[in-house]
Amino acid sequence: MTMEAKLLSHLGLCMRAGKLATGEEGVMNAIRSGEAKLVVLALDASANARKKYRDKCASYRVALLEASTRGELGACVGKLERVALAVCDDGFARLIGKGQAKPTEVK
Repeated sequence: MTMEAKLLSHLGLCMRAGKLATGEEGVMNAIRSGEAKLVVLALDASANARKKYRDKCASYRVALLEASTRGELGACVGKLERVALAVCDDGFARLIGKGQAKPTEVK
């Protein structure tokens, strides 16, 4: 099983456990409230979306992982396309992040 497949599988498990925030407003609320432990951002997100999530994660000190496509992220959680997902559990964040999370920085 590839790293990408494991990531998507873990995100699906996280969704079934009720520890995942989806949708733009849901993810932003999770970041602002401190619930988000890790944000997964699609590689094919627009430049504007990338900047918004990178800046928000940097200011609230939330780990950011860029992986997969919006279609794959949506499919793994049983929804339509998703640009960002917020993991709201420390255990799942460690499991999913395992050394893959990149420190957020503004370019």
